[in-house]
Amino acid sequence: MKNEKFKILRNSIIFDLLGMATSFIPGIGAFLDILWAPYAAKKMQEMYKGNTGKIASWIVFIEEILPMTDFIPTFTLMWIYTYVFAPQKSDKMQPIEVEINE
Repeated sequence: MKNEKFKILRNSIIFDLLGMATSFIPGIGAFLDILWAPYAAKKMQEMYKGNTGKIASWIVFIEEILPMTDFIPTFTLMWIYTYVFAPQKSDKMQPIEVEINE
């Protein structure tokens, strides 16, 4: 699990750098963003499953398609949210049985 977590971080950083790189190409950078945005959204949804991944894919699509927002590291921020700030579900948690005496 730990290796998988850091593999996702590595891929997140690479995807963010690729998204940022288009802003440094004068003239065709905006055109490349039009191509990159749907690909980035697809990759985000593949990396992060469930509703969180769907929401993140829309966010990365909008971020990549809008001009002047390429500097936002959306993939890396999603990794931080998922692995640092999001509540972790524990396998050890058991439902509490409450006995009510009437």
